Amino acid sequence: MWQGHFERDGQLEYLSGIIADSGEGKWTVETALDEGVSIPVIAGALFRRYRSRSQDNFSDKVVAALRDEFGGHGYTQKSRLQKK
Repeated sequence: MWQGHFERDGQLEYLSGIIADSGEGKWTVETALDEGVSIPVIAGALFRRYRSRSQDNFSDKVVAALRDEFGGHGYTQKSRLQKK
């Protein structure tokens, strides 16, 4: 049976909080800048992923867990700091 992140550990202690990214957000923001298009939500999401690399907080763990469950983006385990 499938077990979600919150069912496994409601505090997400095993996640590092680093939000994985594929580079598509960066490409999108760069292209928007080149074209003069405003995309504040995508830019904000990109900066949030970058910030998650230097801070370990619960909200980033939630985002990492949701991106894994709904988008298959993977996550970094706190104990091993290796990608799933």
